[in-house]
Amino acid sequence: MRSILEDYDRLAAVQYAHRWAYGRNPNFYDYENIGGDCTNFASQCVYAGAGIMNFLPTFGWYYIDANQKSPSWTGVEYFFNFFTRPQRSVGPVGRECLLSEIRPGDVIQLSFNGQGFQHTPVVVAAQPPYGPGDILLAAHSYDADDRPLDSYEYLLIRPIQIVGVIRP
Repeated sequence: MRSILEDYDRLAAVQYAHRWAYGRNPNFYDYENIGGDCTNFASQCVYAGAGIMNFLPTFGWYYIDANQKSPSWTGVEYFFNFFTRPQRSVGPVGRECLLSEIRPGDVIQLSFNGQGFQHTPVVVAAQPPYGPGDILLAAHSYDADDRPLDSYEYLLIRPIQIVGVIRP
């Protein structure tokens, strides 16, 4: 495995987000009616920018079909745990960051009740000074494209910056 992080294609992630924000890519199951599709959509967008999955059985980040996927592909907390993992393994790598560090292609997790996080939209645009009104999101489960962050009613926010990709 290479020890350096390779570039993450933010433009590809954003283009994918715009393309599928109000639709569903037929190559991926739509989990809307069984818990929500937001993290599945965020994973698809990040995959478009990273181009690689991690097929570790329990702790990886992958999608084969509706029944063969990692918990991190569709679960909000599992997604966060995979992206901020301390051990080096194949796939995209992220870190929790300040809102002022967020860029297009990153994700922001939202907590609506202050107890855990329930939503994972994708950043499609961000303008200085990078406050909630300066960041636009695309999402499933509350289908949106170019939706301002400050239009959501959330109690907690967790920005995740994608810092690169580890390849085999």
